[in-house]
Amino acid sequence: MRNRGGSPRVLMGQRGASAAFMPNKFVFPGGAVDAGDADIPLPKALSSACRDRIEEQSRPGLSGALAAAAVRELWEETGQILGTRGNWAAPPPDWRGFADTGHVPDASNLRFVFRAITPPGRPRRFDARFFLVDAEALASDPDDFSAASDELSHLQWIALDEIRHFDLPFITEVVLAEVAARAGQDNTPESVPFFRNDDEESLFLRLHGRAMRE
Repeated sequence: MRNRGGSPRVLMGQRGASAAFMPNKFVFPGGAVDAGDADIPLPKALSSACRDRIEEQSRPGLSGALAAAAVRELWEETGQILGTRGNWAAPPPDWRGFADTGHVPDASNLRFVFRAITPPGRPRRFDARFFLVDAEALASDPDDFSAASDELSHLQWIALDEIRHFDLPFITEVVLAEVAARAGQDNTPESVPFFRNDDEESLFLRLHGRAMRE
């Protein structure tokens, strides 16, 4: 998010017309967790509140991999650096471009704000966690997308009050409503929305970061 105290804007891009998943839609930067993301060191990790909310109704230890994936996907799709100065001894292949900038990932400013599991019957399903971070936390120029891959086009900061004019997936609209509600807040929410679809029913739950009981 940018201009939180004025006219808030969020960074989005458009998927290609030939994309197998959500073609032509405007989406947030993001993607799948790679197998090696769990092993990426995070000198500055997620807050304990975000970690606890992520791991409620999830596999223990997943929060670190999710945070690393968020930093990596942001870099790959937009060229934006969420990191602090530091050197890597031997970065994994997927992280070499990021490492070449002279930064190590910094997850401390990520705020976990939404989780969604898409309904059954879709060509592709996902269990997605959405993070919010202030543009001020970036170590790069927020208007420089020269290092971005070609996965997203028309990368831009879109004002929240103009987003309705763009072609968005339904779940993105739902998440944006939560983001808009949090635009004036900088604290970790007491609970996080969880839109869960499974074979039996669709539920709109809240994650509070409480330990699961067997």
